[in-house]
Amino acid sequence: MSDARFEDGAEQPLRLIAADADDLQVISALVQDAVLPAAEMTWEPKARRFSLLLNRFRWEDRAAAERAGRPVERVQSVLSLGDVRRVSSQGLDRRDPELILSLLGIGFEPGEDGQGAVILSFAGDGALRLEVECLDATLSDVTRPYVAPSGRVPHHPD
Repeated sequence: MSDARFEDGAEQPLRLIAADADDLQVISALVQDAVLPAAEMTWEPKARRFSLLLNRFRWEDRAAAERAGRPVERVQSVLSLGDVRRVSSQGLDRRDPELILSLLGIGFEPGEDGQGAVILSFAGDGALRLEVECLDATLSDVTRPYVAPSGRVPHHPD
């Protein structure tokens, strides 16, 4: 049995679960360059859940789109983190409904006994820190893919 490849999920919605830092790296790679309005972040303290509705670039479909000469795509996805005890932010105003964020990556800072912090890093030096009892993240595509409005693959200058 071999490891999964990006291409293996090309025509099906993604549904991934992360229970450790290695799993979270896979989700981080798939949500890199996702965009979202700050208003699409939800913190439910009683449920201990933090969720984001992302417009995710479909990195797993990029090569197939380029080979077929068709436009690259995005898809709306929900990134949900459970067992969240506390949320703090730096460099962004989560209450600003006009604020559009670009997610650069997700990291995990381990603590004692499985606890730790999930760090969501955004373009422009913004970040969210989610203190978690354990790592419990899911990424689920919730719409059909659509042509990326820019028509381009996200690019980061060196």
